[in-house]
Amino acid sequence: MELIFGTHNQNKVEEINTLLPDHYRLWSLTELGHETEIEETGSSLEENALIKVRAIHNIYGKNTFADDSGLEVSALKGAPGVYSARYAGIQKNAQHNMDKLLNELKGIKNRQAQFRTVIALIFNKQEYLFEGIVKGNISIMAEGQNGFGYDPIFIPENQLLSFAQMSLSEKNKISHRSRAFEKLVEFLKS
Repeated sequence: MELIFGTHNQNKVEEINTLLPDHYRLWSLTELGHETEIEETGSSLEENALIKVRAIHNIYGKNTFADDSGLEVSALKGAPGVYSARYAGIQKNAQHNMDKLLNELKGIKNRQAQFRTVIALIFNKQEYLFEGIVKGNISIMAEGQNGFGYDPIFIPENQLLSFAQMSLSEKNKISHRSRAFEKLVEFLKS
């Protein structure tokens, strides 16, 4: 089965590809030669995922999914949330985003946070949403070289290591994206 993943983010593509059953063929926007960035103008993760999936489906007419993820920090009333990728500016610099977040949390004891992913799927012209959440805490400083985004400062619940200190397979067992994607795969199998 062919599916289009509405993203240019190769890190996400690699992460998701490891979860897909062998009989699925995943196409990224990069592989399709689709260079145009889709503006995320929604005010929620759900809205952004739907904006992306509808735009890609309208172009290619194939079964398509797209996601939006955000880091939601309790002490910051859910920020950066839908603005996670561009928290420190439109250049979407992960290091600047982490630096800004860590600076805002200086002196704050409540460092509870959660990563949340929403996947929007258009399958046989019907729309579906799938959500995955992993709870955890924001560390005092960045640790680890793996992953991307806020992974070096996010320590999942019941873990001692940040996402960036885990291997991809370790992260995939518990990540928000894999939890949402598991729901998507279960749906596709049924």
